[in-house]
Amino acid sequence: MNISKNEQRVLHALAQGGLIKLIKDNHNRILEADCITRDGWFLTACTIEVFKKLRKRRFIRSRAGAPYRITREGLVAVRAELFQR
Repeated sequence: MNISKNEQRVLHALAQGGLIKLIKDNHNRILEADCITRDGWFLTACTIEVFKKLRKRRFIRSRAGAPYRITREGLVAVRAELFQR
């Protein structure tokens, strides 16, 4: 599967226990997508475009208004790659 380097980095961080929090404006439009690793660091590779691509491919999902987490499809996609670092 064709996944860009930034998408791989974000999926790898999410697979290790990270999450994506969205910052929205008053009209419910996405202003920023912050990827936070399990250690509390912010991942700069996560942009709005990367977020939209991952959500469109159903690699990430939010349940009941919670932050976005990786799905089984996302785990399979990131596992198919050889070495992430």
